[in-house]
Amino acid sequence: MKYIIAIIKPHRLDEVRSALSDAGIEGITVTEVKGHGRQKGHSEVYRGAEYQVNFLPKTKIEVAVDSTLVDAAVEAITTAAKTDKIGDGKVFVLPLEAATRIRTGETGKDAV
Repeated sequence: MKYIIAIIKPHRLDEVRSALSDAGIEGITVTEVKGHGRQKGHSEVYRGAEYQVNFLPKTKIEVAVDSTLVDAAVEAITTAAKTDKIGDGKVFVLPLEAATRIRTGETGKDAV
């Protein structure tokens, strides 16, 4: 099993969720986060005063999948989240040692 973490632009969430669903991935966890990569924020003007925005709003998606679905999940995320502009995000794939469904006690890929 694998644990996929994706950081994307917030306005691409619906497209990514739909793409994951089409790829057969049923469960996702979504968190609103702030951060920056190479772009290191940007300047904005509010009521005539310029200020630096160091952390930009992002959306963090977490998905646990069977190893056979990793490529499909990463492809779905990258295709749906891509805008060809700086700050599109990143996808990380980590090993997942164990999973247990609390309600039924199922373990492994059956729990995912």
